Amino acid sequence: MESLTQFKALVVDKTTDKQLLRSIRERSVDDLPPGDLLVRVHYSSLNFKDALSATGHPGVTRQFPHTPGIDAAGEVVTCENGSFVQGEKVIVTGYDLGMETDGGWGEYIRISSDWAVRLPEGLTLQESMTIGTAGFTAALSVLKLEQAGVKPSDGDILVTGATGGVGSIAVSILSQAGYRVVAATGKSCDETFLQNLGATEVITREDVTAGSDRPMMKERWAGVVDVVGGETLAAAIKSTRYGGAVTCCGLVGSTDLVMNVFPFILRGVSLIGIDSVNCPTDTRRNVWKRLAGEWRPKHLSELVTEVPLEGLEEKIQSILHGEIRGRVIVKLPAAFL
Repeated sequence: MESLTQFKALVVDKTTDKQLLRSIRERSVDDLPPGDLLVRVHYSSLNFKDALSATGHPGVTRQFPHTPGIDAAGEVVTCENGSFVQGEKVIVTGYDLGMETDGGWGEYIRISSDWAVRLPEGLTLQESMTIGTAGFTAALSVLKLEQAGVKPSDGDILVTGATGGVGSIAVSILSQAGYRVVAATGKSCDETFLQNLGATEVITREDVTAGSDRPMMKERWAGVVDVVGGETLAAAIKSTRYGGAVTCCGLVGSTDLVMNVFPFILRGVSLIGIDSVNCPTDTRRNVWKRLAGEWRPKHLSELVTEVPLEGLEEKIQSILHGEIRGRVIVKLPAAFL
């Protein structure tokens, strides 16, 4: 690798008067942050957190100029500690990638080798980014439901925000694992899409929250994968059956959770937080192995829209307005070689 190797990246910057600018420009490998692993990125993806970073949300990114992209998949260029060999294919999700550390919306990333996992057999680099952090988070949610003792024979599993990245892949994984999945969405036009992924029943957001002003609601769900938060999460908890479990990984509805303790102390409901950022390495490897095997989402090609760096601007606005169905992945120039 020559010093000062130039590459293309989407860069977010702030002007002296604090105006935000996004542009695709040439960067140098020498300008990347320190780390013992250099990866040439073939694919990245678009997540809600990426859109927040790209629009200057201070809760995600404070240092500029910056390249977003919390997901990256590519080939090892160099690894100083020998954990990986040149040419080995790796996946990088979570940790600080794309937040304050320059991320996958550039042709190269330099990170700690601890952040990377080998691409498991059964997945291509493109497929790994179709899954990405969203699918990894969905799989963690299913894993936590399993560990909480929720079985397919226990009853319906609710997935909220079901047409989004996390929700759509959660529907697919749960269906393949034998659960009866009820998908909740605000987009009635996507009923066929969700049924093709494995949803047995498709309901509206209002079906989930109807009656949520009451202290407790009728028992409906053996388990829940919630990606919305707010009123939707509160209603899901209040309507979960005795001994059931609810996983929480999103905030697109609200960061607030206003409710009482009755579901927890009268029905023994468990609320389980899902964090894909600092997930332990052993769990991370296990989940990716299952995603490449028995949890591999069906119809991956139907879940994905592929864009180059130049196509991201429109998609950033779409995901911020809740207009994305499935997953958007970013094809970097290295993937064309």
